[in-house]
Amino acid sequence: MNPKQAIQLALIPFILTGCLSNNDPSSPPPLPPGDGSETELVGDRQTLYRATLRRTSFGIPHIEADDFSSLGYAYGYAQAEDNLCLLAEDTLTIRGLRSRYLGPEGPYSIPSNGASTTNLNADFFWRTTLTDEAIAPFKSNSDPEVLEASKGYVDGFNRYLSEVRDGQHPGRHEACRDKEWLFALEEQDMYRRYLRLAVLASSSVFVDGIATAQPPETTDTTLPTAEDLLSALEGEGSGSLPFPFSAELPIGSNMYGLSAEASRTGESILFGNPHFPWEKTERLYLAHLKVGGETEIMGAALYGLPAVLIGFNEHFAWSHTVSTAYRFTFYELTLNPADPTQYLYEGEYVDMESSDITIEVLEEDGTVGERTRTLYRSKYGPMLTFEAAGVPVLNWSSLKAYTLRDANAENDRLLNQFFRWNQADSFEEFVDLHASVLGVPWVNTVATGPGQQAYYGDVTVVPNVPDDKATVCATALSPVFDQLAPGLPVLDGSRADCEWDSDPDAPAAGIFGPANLPTLRRDDWVHNCNDSYWVTNPEEPLTGFAAIIGDEETARTLRTRKCMQQVQDRLDGTDGLAGSLGFDLANLQSVVLNSSLLSEELARQDVLDAYCPSGTLLSSSGQPVDISAACEVLRQWDGTHNLDSVGGHIWREFWRGIDPLPVTSPDKWLTPFDPNDPVNTPANLNVASPLIQAAFADGVQRIQDSPIALDAAVRDIQLSGIHDTPIPIFGGEGFEGSFTIASSRPNDLSDGRYDVNYGNSYIQTVTWRENGTPKAEGFVTYSQSTDPASPYFKDMTQAYSEKQWIAFPYTEEAIRSDPNLVEYRLVELARD
Repeated sequence: MNPKQAIQLALIPFILTGCLSNNDPSSPPPLPPGDGSETELVGDRQTLYRATLRRTSFGIPHIEADDFSSLGYAYGYAQAEDNLCLLAEDTLTIRGLRSRYLGPEGPYSIPSNGASTTNLNADFFWRTTLTDEAIAPFKSNSDPEVLEASKGYVDGFNRYLSEVRDGQHPGRHEACRDKEWLFALEEQDMYRRYLRLAVLASSSVFVDGIATAQPPETTDTTLPTAEDLLSALEGEGSGSLPFPFSAELPIGSNMYGLSAEASRTGESILFGNPHFPWEKTERLYLAHLKVGGETEIMGAALYGLPAVLIGFNEHFAWSHTVSTAYRFTFYELTLNPADPTQYLYEGEYVDMESSDITIEVLEEDGTVGERTRTLYRSKYGPMLTFEAAGVPVLNWSSLKAYTLRDANAENDRLLNQFFRWNQADSFEEFVDLHASVLGVPWVNTVATGPGQQAYYGDVTVVPNVPDDKATVCATALSPVFDQLAPGLPVLDGSRADCEWDSDPDAPAAGIFGPANLPTLRRDDWVHNCNDSYWVTNPEEPLTGFAAIIGDEETARTLRTRKCMQQVQDRLDGTDGLAGSLGFDLANLQSVVLNSSLLSEELARQDVLDAYCPSGTLLSSSGQPVDISAACEVLRQWDGTHNLDSVGGHIWREFWRGIDPLPVTSPDKWLTPFDPNDPVNTPANLNVASPLIQAAFADGVQRIQDSPIALDAAVRDIQLSGIHDTPIPIFGGEGFEGSFTIASSRPNDLSDGRYDVNYGNSYIQTVTWRENGTPKAEGFVTYSQSTDPASPYFKDMTQAYSEKQWIAFPYTEEAIRSDPNLVEYRLVELARD
């Protein structure tokens, strides 16, 4: 840095210096270049932030800072460098400005929970949900480390944004760099984002229903019975309601905690694998964070959170899966027939709160107009309406209306949970913090550590509604949800005794305390693959918990059965892998990416034997389908969805037709579910059932009607749906019993391929060396950056496609020896 540069930098409020760009010509150059001497030039000016940001291969950031403010600063800078446009669009969303800049009729979706609506409805929803009043507790009750890192993140993001606006980083972020909606972040945006993520599995499922809920314009005193609604839903062919009601969740995960008795090495192992969208801000971002001499953690977080949500260090490793517990309850309100905005509570009519919300919209002619709605809230939460298959299940009439109380909208401990975990000094402290903070919003946790047991807990924020309260406070609609969403209460909102209970060991009113939530510690193994806590380990079922948390003694999904079966087969040696029994990192990695299918193992031979000799089957429409060529392909199929496998797509389309059949249906399995054998039952597909026969014919016909050949290999038809060059992706769907997930949503074969946009996302396998340091390998399957001009846009996806496991550099030696190391030194100074 020459004196002229130093003088120029002294006149601006921040300095970014960079050095050490090694060997990788595609790496982003450090900006501006320097020699590391900036500390001699700052004089008496206050240093706001000082951090070192190093990137190893695949763009993995390693951040070292003296304090959490500087950590957040470097983290915000790195995420902006990788994902500026995606984060900028999310800022539009959480501020309720999509209609102003993208038009009111444009589409808005939340892939992770299935919500889909217009920009206008999204704006009304987020304006009424992410109010200053709503986010205030998230800020005021957060630990100092949260506040500091959040402020630093804003300034680091804005630092990178200022460089883009100044014309730096040419060629990068072309999708947004010249857009008028490329806004600087504000601190309030961070807390809006935190609350948005908190309600991902609750309020934001009902974007449309909350954004459009209005009192009736005319008097309507008719109330449908539960029988009427169930009959109407059945007539519409609705097998399930949207998340979190559906059997196959829009988001999911697999995870194992393997302790000494399940380990070939005698050392514990942790496997974590969220199944999240490959698009939008529910992507996961890998980083290695170090603050001072005491806090060090590596792992992944959802975009915009300056912490590690799934990760590891020398003391412990953990992962999460989406829990079956409900985070909200509906309340049925009895209305004043003369005023549908008043409801009965303890014998008196109470006014709903109303808010007039005005949204600016970009009109078709380019002018800016306005739309105004009045939205309502009860004492419990927002008013809403809800339809399933066109049937108004929750309707606002003159007599009844429905409102929602969301426990995670009140969960101001969420950020404290993860920041305290990131600073924990031991496995035992990690487990203790799980219960004492009780801020995990909607995910199960599995953890272990060097020489430690395997731990599982669904210690999450759950409305305190014991089964007896759900029964005593049931409403006329309760039988509908008993069928459509077992365990989800619809409570009588007119009675104080129907409000949520409180436990003495809970950190907040209205939620279950740790004593009433399921946990398990084992010397061998625990798992979760998105079914309930019940058979976390089939040798020690967990029972006796409230139905709102999860079901017990019910059939597990094929994916969960596959999860358990894989461990059992490895421990008894029946999986065919070489060497001694138990897991090590290498054979675990082989198992979790093997792309085999439980449905194929259970039923392929029976299907071939029953259907193929005839050569023809009738479809569900009664038309004959020639299945002979499909049968020949399926006979030769290796039973997996690996890249060179041929024929598995025929099986997938067949099983797609079977999946909606209830597991208890005699048309599906001849051997029924046995709660004493949840891994192996139900079994024996009922190939004699006309429904199963028609499903096979329909699946074959679906392929025949598409551009996909019956004998196509996976590598030719299953490709990343988010990259600009073809990258083949192995794996299958959860509904067909695949553990290795690659999914196309929505499923459309008209382009001759499965475009993968969901599934395996962040993957970590972690164990510990003899010296106590973690050994971790894995992937960010869609890569670190969403910018096509970034060198980190598809590099990790290409490695994943080839199953080339990536070492996560944790030690200083591993970082320094990386051949593609790039280093930035970031300093920001206060103005004079």
